[in-house]
Amino acid sequence: MGEYHHNIDEKGRIVLPGKFRTDDMTKIVVTRGLEKCLYLYTIEDWNKVVSKLNTLPFTKKDARAFMRSFFAGASVCEFDKMGRINITSPLVSYANLEKECVVIGVNDRIEIWNENIYNAYMEDNASKLEEIAENLFEVKDETL
Repeated sequence: MGEYHHNIDEKGRIVLPGKFRTDDMTKIVVTRGLEKCLYLYTIEDWNKVVSKLNTLPFTKKDARAFMRSFFAGASVCEFDKMGRINITSPLVSYANLEKECVVIGVNDRIEIWNENIYNAYMEDNASKLEEIAENLFEVKDETL
């Protein structure tokens, strides 16, 4: 959980907030996400995602397209002594990462966004959140 603002340097290095790291975490998987952000997974969570994706039928065109994009962009990144990871240039380009980035925790993954794209996304969806929640959840108790 949480939202943090960090800079990515000219070499593609960014610090992941300590809240998202454990002492024994040395590697993380980074891949293309949806809405032009990057998804980051622990090795354990990555393996869970891979298991779920392995259940998709390879005969379906949409499954093949998604898996190509998702896996082709994936790379394992190691943390340096300063808690930074080095994101590959194709992933930096995909997410339009420039100096100012937003790093957020989203359940089983971390997302890294270009700050301007993130702010625009949040503004576009701010007025829709109530409708989105209503469509996703069947509220049985109106006091929620």
